[in-house]
Amino acid sequence: MSVFTPEGEAGELSLVDVFRRAEELSDLTCATPGEGVAVVEHLLAICFAAGVFPRSVEEWHAWVAGAHGLDAVADWLVEQPADEWDLFHPERPLGQNSMLAPYLETEGVGPAQLVLEHTGDYNQFLDHHHLEHSEPLTAGEAFRALLTQHVYGLAGRARISGKATLGPKITNLATGRLQNRVRVIVQGRTVGDTLRMNLYPPAGGEPGRFNHSWTTGGVERRGFQVKPPGRATSGPADLHSYLGRSVLLRPVFAADGETVLVDRVLIGAGELLQLDPERDLEDAVPVKRADGRTAPLWPSPARAMWRDAHALYSAALVSHKGLFGRLRELTFPPHGGGAPCLLWAVGFLANKTVPLAWTDGHFPYAPSQGEALCEASRRGSHIAEYVAKSLTRAAYVAWKIVYLNPKPADAAAQRARFDAGEKFWAAAGEHFYHLLDETVDGEPVPHSLLVYADELRTMAHDLLRNRLDSLPRNDRGMHARARAEGRFLNDMAASAAPPELRGETLP
Repeated sequence: MSVFTPEGEAGELSLVDVFRRAEELSDLTCATPGEGVAVVEHLLAICFAAGVFPRSVEEWHAWVAGAHGLDAVADWLVEQPADEWDLFHPERPLGQNSMLAPYLETEGVGPAQLVLEHTGDYNQFLDHHHLEHSEPLTAGEAFRALLTQHVYGLAGRARISGKATLGPKITNLATGRLQNRVRVIVQGRTVGDTLRMNLYPPAGGEPGRFNHSWTTGGVERRGFQVKPPGRATSGPADLHSYLGRSVLLRPVFAADGETVLVDRVLIGAGELLQLDPERDLEDAVPVKRADGRTAPLWPSPARAMWRDAHALYSAALVSHKGLFGRLRELTFPPHGGGAPCLLWAVGFLANKTVPLAWTDGHFPYAPSQGEALCEASRRGSHIAEYVAKSLTRAAYVAWKIVYLNPKPADAAAQRARFDAGEKFWAAAGEHFYHLLDETVDGEPVPHSLLVYADELRTMAHDLLRNRLDSLPRNDRGMHARARAEGRFLNDMAASAAPPELRGETLP
């Protein structure tokens, strides 16, 4: 595993050493937010499998407050049979399906297919040659990419032949367990803190079985002749280690004869789960959809994660179960200034079979400031939304004056010429995070919101002026500039505007 020491140095450690040194490691280092989530999921699964988890909410509180050690997990790992944790075992490779072995040579491709962000719809370079690229991955890189595939893999068609004796449904890739919702992980000041805060008492006290490989564990895996119904999980060890893909890696030795690389992979369909909302969605943030139904918070291509931070803080304020219910009642030991933990929210954006981007945000949290953070994030988001809409209205005013007879097909691009909304959203996040930092440090929310609103108003006005600089220096151009700026300033002073934009606080 890749880790950061408190001194900021990066390095690679074995699983055993990660748990032995969990209290001194400041963080895990991963290539993407999704890979970071997948690694935490794997570490949590190991904790549950080792029997190192709190048996009650009260015990969980004591574990977090008392920094309960995780050495027992390392001890358990040391006692485990080595071949159960062998990434390249010929019969039961860790996290993989050895039943693919007969097809690896003929149907396998280059390791690029294993890296979720590289695969897309298999047309990254207009043909498939990138999948055959011989550039290998290190064993560590391949393992972390494997974990990411299991939980975030995209639905679509695998490149393994459906004619294989495993069955035609081997080609049907299902949507990963975390792909359609935002995963929230509580990050502490050390890896040990992070793992403790994300462990939880299992329903019924049963941790379930750990999925070492497709052919072990005493569980009846799905077949590939027909699509089966999803199976219920046996507990959190099962949930956090489920095999969302059938994968097989081919190892080779590097030129030094010691470093193990992966030069070929084969990926097919994996397990299908029937998730229990009461048991398997510990961290889900409930939000209401437009149709009135409640569903876990989902990532949006049109909204940065911070714009939905109020949903996280609302869950932490009112939830009586799951992660947020436990977190609200927690008393953190004093560690000095700053937030005792962060709510790390991660989402994966995709267009059908094509990955687009990871979206994530780190939001400071302290139970003692729960109401203040909820209010600051809600008002802060509302103020930003209003300012952005005002920029769009100002752009419309300029467009109507400059383009007297626009073609309908050109209208959107013409309005975009004057709309500073995109640049505003890109810059507003920094001010929002500063607002949260001040709030968690105990600054009065009304005063912080006044400063925040003034900063957003000034920044937006400057961005609007920059957009309007492209107007011609004639009567029409000057008229458009004056009217657009006037509309923006009127919006800022309007009675319908958030009072903070007028220099007032909420009554």
